[in-house]
Amino acid sequence: MKFIYGLSLAFAASATALEQQPLQHGDKQPNIVVILTDDQDLHMDSISYMPLLKKHIIDQGTFYKSHYCTTAICCPSRATIWTGRNAHNTNVTDVFPPYGGYPKFVAQGWNQNWLPLWLQDAGYSTFYTGKLFNAHTVENWNSPHPSGWTSSDFLLDPHTYQYLNATFQRNDRPPVSHEGEYSTDVLAEKAYGLLDEAVKLGAPFFLTAAPVAPHSDVNASTFVNPGTGEDLKGIIMQAPIPADRHKHLFPDVKIPRTANFNPDKPSGASWIKRLDKLSDTVIEYNDHFYRRRLQALQAVDELVEGLITRLEDYGILDNTYIIYSTDNGYHISQHRLNPGKECSFEEDINVPLIIRGPDVPIGETNIVSAHADLAPTILKIASAKWGWDGLDGSPIPLSEKELEASKRSRQEHVNVEFWGRGIPEGIYRFSLDDGKVVAYAPNNTYKSLRVISPSYNLQYTTDPGQLNNLYPTSNFLPEQTLLGLPLSKVLPRLDALLMVTKSCKAKTCVDPWSVIHPAGNVKTLGDALNPRFDGFYTEIAENVRFDKCELGYILESEGPQAAAVFQGDSGESEL
Repeated sequence: MKFIYGLSLAFAASATALEQQPLQHGDKQPNIVVILTDDQDLHMDSISYMPLLKKHIIDQGTFYKSHYCTTAICCPSRATIWTGRNAHNTNVTDVFPPYGGYPKFVAQGWNQNWLPLWLQDAGYSTFYTGKLFNAHTVENWNSPHPSGWTSSDFLLDPHTYQYLNATFQRNDRPPVSHEGEYSTDVLAEKAYGLLDEAVKLGAPFFLTAAPVAPHSDVNASTFVNPGTGEDLKGIIMQAPIPADRHKHLFPDVKIPRTANFNPDKPSGASWIKRLDKLSDTVIEYNDHFYRRRLQALQAVDELVEGLITRLEDYGILDNTYIIYSTDNGYHISQHRLNPGKECSFEEDINVPLIIRGPDVPIGETNIVSAHADLAPTILKIASAKWGWDGLDGSPIPLSEKELEASKRSRQEHVNVEFWGRGIPEGIYRFSLDDGKVVAYAPNNTYKSLRVISPSYNLQYTTDPGQLNNLYPTSNFLPEQTLLGLPLSKVLPRLDALLMVTKSCKAKTCVDPWSVIHPAGNVKTLGDALNPRFDGFYTEIAENVRFDKCELGYILESEGPQAAAVFQGDSGESEL
């Protein structure tokens, strides 16, 4: 278990929450289309290999370059997207029961309190096809059926990640196997059919298309449930399978050789800094794995154009918001890691988000946003009245005016958290510096922060590749400085902020500094660095810790919950 943060020198714009006021669109509510991929990277340039996405969405909208998932694994991230709450508030923290998956989502009550229901209350018809949650299976698809959908066609386990053996389940009908058909192509036809249904109904609509690309291909016969105590050695997650028409593409492309690609020296924290350097054989395989991901995304690229073309043919494209994103990011060979996710590095948490629609300007922005902000954003677009209570995010600015205002007022932080194991994908396992080869990293539970402004860009490193850990270790150099100040002054501020974000709820997730400084005169890390607070932060004795490492969120093991509160100029603190 670990709690981590640090510094990179990259520039990003500061940001804070916008008022939750509905957008103004005239007489007709806009339509909303979400395209949600699975495990798509931003930092290995997969977006650059999707020309149709560029033509129809990137070149017609805003690319949010500082958008983050807060939990870098599928089901918890998707639960956050569709409920607007961080994983420590959904208590959906894994892909399998008992700590995650669709059964956990239902058991926590979210099937009766999530985005599709809120949108239906706002007058929207709602449609979904593709992957909804892990552990949504051919056995439990109707116990209960996901609520809030006007019409749906869900991918189901154990065949969700089989590109040539998908099983879909339409409305209240039994599951149907599509063995031998290409999963993304089947999904595309279903998405087009749902779009036709939506247009015929005449109401404003919300449609999500959620293909599994570029997720690994998983053989169902070997996909065991670690939540039941079975050995993870049984999981085989191989390179994704592209459609036949795309298998020849990008024959010479390799993973970008960035500074953190299989570095000569170990990096990171905890078990990651014990990884041995990847061999030439593993690197060759990883390059192949990377190419297969790019090839698998080509069918998604075609899906993007198919939806745009149909929206245009119906004459409704100009009144439709299109949101393109993914559940979490991905790494391959960075920090000596085999293919996978689940870490707090930028590769895993900084993910694509592109939005086009009415009044959305063309260009890029570095304002900070996170998956917990997507539900509030969609509610605002829909002028919804229900669903706002308890949300951990705030609407993402969509117009030029809002984007400009956000530079002065939007929050600058992202809460990052994870529970459970680190799992290598592909045919190789983790090789440690003591010669051991392990099927998974058993202890990958952590709490972390991203803090971004025009003056600082913090995670837990001093370089863009995140190779040099700032957090005190055996080789910690006390004379190091951060933002022109000794680390001993900056780190306690981050410790205090992390204490709030690790357990925040609703408004305190958007404005965690208000917990520490209730007078309201501290909105950013820069504000908190005022020397008048030095005594207060020096005296704080309780920092983030875990009393026990668990594979899921168990409050009794989460350590201290109460944040320190600044009481005045005396520097006294109160817990």
